[in-house]
Amino acid sequence: MKYSKATNYALHTMLFLAKETPNKPMGVQQLAEMQHVSPTYLSKILTKLVKEGMINSVSGANGGYTLRHNWEDISFLDIIHAVEGKSSLFDCCLYNDPKCVIKEVMLSAEEKLENELRNRKISDIVKK
Repeated sequence: MKYSKATNYALHTMLFLAKETPNKPMGVQQLAEMQHVSPTYLSKILTKLVKEGMINSVSGANGGYTLRHNWEDISFLDIIHAVEGKSSLFDCCLYNDPKCVIKEVMLSAEEKLENELRNRKISDIVKK
């Protein structure tokens, strides 16, 4: 199983915003430089995080991105879903047969992974 690079950048962006300036806007250029990624590419990821209400966008000369109010409640799973979507990682090739034992095992494992990611917050890492 592999998450996209966009998810990697989204998780790191949320961490940088939480550690550096939770209430002060940080520009896309600065965030992109911290991660050695194109500002254009990162902007697309930031747009998804704004759309999901995880960060705020502030325009103007002193603008940038800030974490939402109550950002401490944002989980790894919330961020992953914002970027990757909420569909299952496993797609059964037997036309979604409800009796498929392979699908049952895979969905059970996915549920355990999601529970772990749901219980892990960016704020937990910032506190360390």
